[in-house]
Amino acid sequence: MKQKALKLIVFIVALLSMSTVYAQTTSSNKELVEVIYFHGKKRCVTCNAIEKLSQEVVNEQFSSQVADGTVVFKIVDITTKDGEALADHFEVAWSSLFVNKIEGRKEQVNDMTKFAFANALNKPEEFKKGLTEKINGLLNGK
Repeated sequence: MKQKALKLIVFIVALLSMSTVYAQTTSSNKELVEVIYFHGKKRCVTCNAIEKLSQEVVNEQFSSQVADGTVVFKIVDITTKDGEALADHFEVAWSSLFVNKIEGRKEQVNDMTKFAFANALNKPEEFKKGLTEKINGLLNGK
């Protein structure tokens, strides 16, 4: 019984801390696009390709937006306390790719997981093109 209560308390604290961090990043009126790659402990070749290519796209195509905070790239291990809380927010249970637009407290969520798994390993250029187009579209209000 004590263990269940302790686990519940730890979970609630983790969730509240993630909510606080998330609220701080979304409380300003600044618009931004966040690219979030979620993963677990065990990762396949495709999972690693999704992370690598996503990071390349963000760093190569959007370096000035990263510098000014307009584009944010996050790698989240869903097996950690903080990662689990963020994964719960997006209802993620395994490796996933999200590209979201944040305007103040408003969030436009875009799950690109199917696209990522369909293209990252065997069609990396198509993956990079699609991710670049998605980020550009969100930055330009589409």
